[in-house]
Amino acid sequence: MSRIPFTELGRDGPARTGRLALAHGLVDTPAFMPVGTYGAVKGLSAPEIRASGARMVLGNTFHLMDRPGLEVIAGHGGVDQFMDWSGPILTDSGGFQVFSLAALRTVTETGVTFRSPRDGAPRVLTPELSMAAQTALASDIAMVFDDCTPYPASHEEACASMALSLRWAARCRAHYAGPGLLFGIVQGGLYEDLRARSAEGLIALDFGGYALGGLSVGEPKAELYRLVARLAPVLPADRARYLMGVGTPEDIVTAVSAGMDLFDCVLPTRNARNGWLFTRTGVVKIRNSGYAADRRPVDPECGCYTCRNTTRAYLHHLQKSREMLGARLATVHNLTYYGDLMVGLRAAISAARLEEFVDSFYRSRHKRPPRALGELPEDEPVTTITL
Repeated sequence: MSRIPFTELGRDGPARTGRLALAHGLVDTPAFMPVGTYGAVKGLSAPEIRASGARMVLGNTFHLMDRPGLEVIAGHGGVDQFMDWSGPILTDSGGFQVFSLAALRTVTETGVTFRSPRDGAPRVLTPELSMAAQTALASDIAMVFDDCTPYPASHEEACASMALSLRWAARCRAHYAGPGLLFGIVQGGLYEDLRARSAEGLIALDFGGYALGGLSVGEPKAELYRLVARLAPVLPADRARYLMGVGTPEDIVTAVSAGMDLFDCVLPTRNARNGWLFTRTGVVKIRNSGYAADRRPVDPECGCYTCRNTTRAYLHHLQKSREMLGARLATVHNLTYYGDLMVGLRAAISAARLEEFVDSFYRSRHKRPPRALGELPEDEPVTTITL
């Protein structure tokens, strides 16, 4: 690549802070990207997203191609203009749909033929078409079109999938003509030797950044953490490292400690719509009857609009009444929680106090933190705490 837009600013062990200089603005890392699959983070306006602390959002190429279509978005000058987002956007390539729409697609060397989940009409996506689509979307970061290896997969199956992704990555590298960076995606299932081969092949192609894909697809949490700890140091230090589709606050803290920089996940927005609110001491299930008359804010330490202006009792009422406002207010809070978590991680790394931050983070959740880098915390669900 002729331009390296990532600058490492500080380190604490493998963990690091940095800055991405992108076409539509700066992004301080580690950073979390809210998911806006159809060009919208469900329920929130662009100013509300920015108020949460987010500086980059994620859109999905496959779904935006399907609706409203590339011509409409290109006519607005790109997906950022289309959704009135004055900041960077990362677009997934559509490769995850190879995995998630397994019953509706056929994979060949050329690419993938889908049936649209919306109307059943045939859709074709190849590395070249994905690159043309992301060029039309004018995203700041485009992702190569890859084959997301399912879990479980044998070594032979994962090897074939990884090799196909490498061949597709080379085609993407040759055909991308967009205004942003193109990231390669490391595949290979749960097999370290295949992941190493994938990373080596992608690094030789010299991408603008590198992602770990094919994780958070049903594998045990310990396997996710093991691969992240092994692979993060393998990726080039002068490029941003992106862990795709992850995850819980615990996942992010662990991955940042291993050296990852960028994250996205539907969890904070989806959980908000289901009445699960993240706090510094655990998860509050706001639909539980115990909150029906609770006049406290969701999280007294949170400065979001929801916590400054509403009570748990009101949010309980909205969720039980299925009012749209309940989902919106919960989403504002959850994304602010994630934004605050990233601010805290960046500050801790800059001050060389990450170990102290991690200890406090887990202690507040009544969980055991990792005792050393790469050691896995107990594999357990997020604890629900009634305060």
